[in-house]
Amino acid sequence: MTVRYQAGPNLYELDPDWPKLPEGHELKQVAGVAVDAEDRVYLYNRGNHKLSTFDRNGNYQSSWEQAAKTPHGIHIASNAASKKDAGTSSEQHVFLADTGAHVVTKHTAEGNILLTLGTPGKPSDTGQIKDFLVEKPGQPFNLPTGVATAPNGDIFVSDGYGNCRVHKFDKNGVLQASWGIPGKSAPLEFHLPHGLAIDPQGRLLVCDMENHRIQVLDQDGNFLAMWNGFKQPCSLAIDADGLVFVAELGHRVSVVDLDGRIVAQWGGESSREPGRFVAPHTAAVDSHGDVYIGEVLEGQRVQKFVRK
Repeated sequence: MTVRYQAGPNLYELDPDWPKLPEGHELKQVAGVAVDAEDRVYLYNRGNHKLSTFDRNGNYQSSWEQAAKTPHGIHIASNAASKKDAGTSSEQHVFLADTGAHVVTKHTAEGNILLTLGTPGKPSDTGQIKDFLVEKPGQPFNLPTGVATAPNGDIFVSDGYGNCRVHKFDKNGVLQASWGIPGKSAPLEFHLPHGLAIDPQGRLLVCDMENHRIQVLDQDGNFLAMWNGFKQPCSLAIDADGLVFVAELGHRVSVVDLDGRIVAQWGGESSREPGRFVAPHTAAVDSHGDVYIGEVLEGQRVQKFVRK
């Protein structure tokens, strides 16, 4: 059965054969998905190959020998103005948030480590933690979750499972500022900041997962807006038309505009049927507008929806 979803004027159709896994290759929980400037798709997952790459048709390309403890967020930064402008893979850097190791690492496109943020195995002090709500804010990191980068090279990290902060580093990895306190209601109160992205206006969109909302900040940490009504938003991806695809752990993908208004909602009930969702955790969009959704918990897969 063909599975299709609408989002505004666009129609998306499930590709049931994506990806084509080699023999012996398993994904398990697909915590992070990212697409590079050449439309290679990177899957950061908790299977026997922690990071694998596929072409946009789903053909396997390679795996990194990645010794990640708990794969979580992935982000690919390019020096090019857009994916279509990018030339060689040397212009790109891959950022990985390893939650269990309490670090974020920056890599070449071939997997070589260029920079490590945080101290491996050394979580910061955030006091008592109950249901991911910490007692007090801490320094980087305590179970970091996601990464985003600005055009000038600044690095933003959501530090969520054991902290309540967003940290800003310069391109050399020097900490510039940290924002956020534990809480359930006011702006800049966070209960598990889980993923983040920079939109076309340069604003920082932060998934405040256990508060079921997205907080919109400027790059100096000033609060701008609150988007409410989500079901544990985990991460988000923005397409060339400004549609924001929000992966929600509550078995749903919401599509919103750049003002946070709902355009469409896909799924909503836990189901492993093709095209439905179990615990969406990550979203990515390629240069064709195709959407990739990675699932964790019992989901343990990635699904591709082709923009028609």
